[in-house]
Amino acid sequence: MGMIRHILWLDCMAAASAGVVVLLLAPWLSGWYALPGELLSFIGAVNIAYACFSFSLAIHVRRAEALIKLLAVANGFWALACLGIAATFAPVMTLPGLCHVLGEAAFVAGLGMLEWKWRRQLLVAGELGVSTQPVADQ
Repeated sequence: MGMIRHILWLDCMAAASAGVVVLLLAPWLSGWYALPGELLSFIGAVNIAYACFSFSLAIHVRRAEALIKLLAVANGFWALACLGIAATFAPVMTLPGLCHVLGEAAFVAGLGMLEWKWRRQLLVAGELGVSTQPVADQ
């Protein structure tokens, strides 16, 4: 139960950190990963936008279920996008670049699955950061 109360904060902080690092280092990472700088800037910008959305949920005590579901599904779609990037650029990208993109895919897919599984508990941040509502249909 302890991880539930921190999952939205983990999500927004990880996305913000990744976004800032990738945006700041995009020119250097472009050479190291053998990926277009514009693609890396796009990845960084998506991470920043996603961090803003997950932060907007994390700071609220009560959250709309539709927004929690959107967050989880968005993670799934971003994981698929990362897999698409990896598949498209695999012939030219370096191993560190492939590890970064596939690692991000795995990380956000895992977050999305946990957020979906715990979507009802995430509706209300209680005293311990979790909902006291019963969870019947996971």
